[in-house]
Amino acid sequence: MSVVKNQDERFAKMSFATVYPLYLAKVERKGRTEAELLQVIEWLTGFNEKDVSQLVASNVNFESFFNKAILNPNASLITGVICGYRVEDIENPITQKVRYLDKIVDELAKGKSMDKILRKSV
Repeated sequence: MSVVKNQDERFAKMSFATVYPLYLAKVERKGRTEAELLQVIEWLTGFNEKDVSQLVASNVNFESFFNKAILNPNASLITGVICGYRVEDIENPITQKVRYLDKIVDELAKGKSMDKILRKSV
């Protein structure tokens, strides 16, 4: 089995409930808020604060998380490198969506404006 396939399976099985507090800690360390984190999650997935709370409580994995999500039509505008991979070149759909989320959380933590993170025109 290839390294990429193992990585794709690992991402699919990873618990959103485990990763969410890490995202939150990352953005709060950089002076951003949970409300802003929830805003970027809602933009990407359509999940509001209540949905996110329920998904965390039910301990869904990323495959289930993204299968339930309604991905923003502008998600494909998320480009760049995350963990050494260009997000726009990732072939596995679940892995790409996880990396989209990672990328916008990174952008939030780095202080980018919400208009840029949410791929809105200025």
